[in-house]
Order: sequence, then structure tokens, then C-alpha cells
Amino acid sequence: MTDEQLLRYSRHILLDALGIEGQERILAGHAVIVGAGGLGSPAALYLASAGVGKITLVDDDTVDFTNLQRQILHTQARVGMGKAESGREALAAINPEITIVPLRERLAGQALHDLVATADVVLDCTDNFATRHAINRACVQHKKPLVSGAAIRFDGQISVYDLRRDDSPCYHCLFPEGEDVEEVRCAVMGVFAPLTGIVGTMQAAEALKLLAGIGESLTGRLLLLDALTMEWRTVRFRRDGECAVCGPKPSGQQPGYLARSDEDRAPAADACRLG
Repeated sequence: MTDEQLLRYSRHILLDALGIEGQERILAGHAVIVGAGGLGSPAALYLASAGVGKITLVDDDTVDFTNLQRQILHTQARVGMGKAESGREALAAINPEITIVPLRERLAGQALHDLVATADVVLDCTDNFATRHAINRACVQHKKPLVSGAAIRFDGQISVYDLRRDDSPCYHCLFPEGEDVEEVRCAVMGVFAPLTGIVGTMQAAEALKLLAGIGESLTGRLLLLDALTMEWRTVRFRRDGECAVCGPKPSGQQPGYLARSDEDRAPAADACRLG
């Protein structure tokens, strides 16, 4: 670690639980963030400022004027620019010493698996169940920790699925694919701007803990937030021994496309189910 890095990250290094060794693991880490919208914005900003060595930002969408209410990675001057490239500019301005890879594309099949295989942690900041399940399948196959968040209206949720642990459930254990679930869109239902910041920032916190190898992650716990009352609830859940994804007889279903940015066009229907 250089003298400049020792100074830049000194407030992390002062933390007994983290220290120089933990910060060095963060500097050597690779985080894949899928979705550069309301959730991905604060998550990416905090991971970059904390010194994550490589951040791959995946989003095929462009910055829209309606995004600016909550997607703090972007500016009015960058309306019309691809969100991944806009995000790269914002992150590079905060921390020019890290590597930022913007991917303005939809990933499917082998391309998705190849990207996840290179990651140390994956953040799901996306917008629909098909995308979430695709990311989950790739993370399960490559045993990569997944930090998943969602936000709609005033309801938020976050959990961690870490299949490096034998007892960890996966996303499919909690929200089985193919169930008849009504998806809601923030374009229709709206979303409280600071809520995406709260959930996205917590995703960054969980990702940094995983990279540094400190603390206890949210594996097996789903946190639910009602921002109107500012009350948190915790739902504990276990691995499904018959899970079609992480169970002893996983199905061969291929993952679908990675969709657009975050909560924008689809649900936190999963949050609504438990809320």
C-alpha cells in the first residue's frame, strides 16, 4: 500500500476490525454491479470511494431526466448518455486510481457466467425477477457472494446469498422462480428517493464486509424497511434442501438476460410478498 493510499483510506485502517489487511483485500477486490440506477448509484459510489480495486458496472440503459430524482450517479448534463459510461465518469472523479469497466450491454448465458466468474462479489441492483434469477444462477454455479437489494414506493429490502457457505440459501430458496407474483413498476407506483440510497448504501456495506472478510453478513436474513414509519423487520430463512438451483439436483435451466438498471421498471414485488 502506498503512502497516498494509507492516507486516503486511513479512516478504514483505523478500524480494528478492518485495518491494513482488510483494506488491502478491498483494494485487490473485483465487484460486479448489475444496474446503475437508484440502487447501483450509491452502491457504486461507496465502493469506489472505499477503494475497491476493480468495479464492473453493467447497464444497457441511458440516463433519463426522470432518473435524476434518485439516481445520484448521474447528472443533468449526462442525460442521454449510457448509464454505465456516466457511472464510469462519476466514479473516476471520486477515485481515479481504481479500474472501472463500463458495460453497456445485455449479458446472457455464457457471457454472464464468464463475468460473474471473475468477480469477488456481485451486487444485484436490477429491476425484475428474470434478471435476479439469472444472476443468482450464475453466482450459485461459481460460488460467488451475491448482495441483492430492492426498493419500490416506501418499501425496501436487502439480503446476502453466499454459496461459499454450505448452509447459505440462494435467492431461489426465498423467491422460487416461476411463482405467480405480481410485478410492480416504479414508473407507475413511484419510489421514495432516499429509500434507494438507504438500500444501495447497505448493499455497499455488505459488499465491503465480504471483500474485507469482516463481520457477519446478512446471509439467511432478509431485512425489510418501511420508510414511512422507518421501521425495520428481519425475516430469517433457511436453505431449501429441494431448491432447483442450489439443491442436490439443480435444474439445467439457463439464465435469461440481464435487464436494465434498478427498481425502475419492476418490482420489489419480492418485498411486497413478505411485506
